Amino acid sequence: MTDELSITGIECFGHHGVYDHERRDGQVFVVDLTLGVDTRAAAASDDLRDTVDYGSLVGRVKTVVESDPVDLIETLARRISGVALSDHRVQWVRVTVHKPDAPIEATFEDVALTILQKREDSL
Repeated sequence: MTDELSITGIECFGHHGVYDHERRDGQVFVVDLTLGVDTRAAAASDDLRDTVDYGSLVGRVKTVVESDPVDLIETLARRISGVALSDHRVQWVRVTVHKPDAPIEATFEDVALTILQKREDSL
């Protein structure tokens, strides 16, 4: 059984993209996370050590987004999922990477990619 812990709207500034100007100038990326976790132990103990420290997780996600540029948000989303799954209590993670300033020659609101990654040992 898993519960869901969501952290939405994590704003980061990165230099990802296939175009030179994206790598040079950078842009805002927004990340939404939903984690599948069993929260019963934390609820019983009321102790942060028994659950996912989402403050620490957000810091690690920002570090991933704000360093080591990649061409595709698909690659970035997989990197972020790896960060979340590095905590053994996370059974699965849904990652959405928003790229609201994507270089598209049209009026649009957002570009977003969502992936679902499960812990390999729970397959």
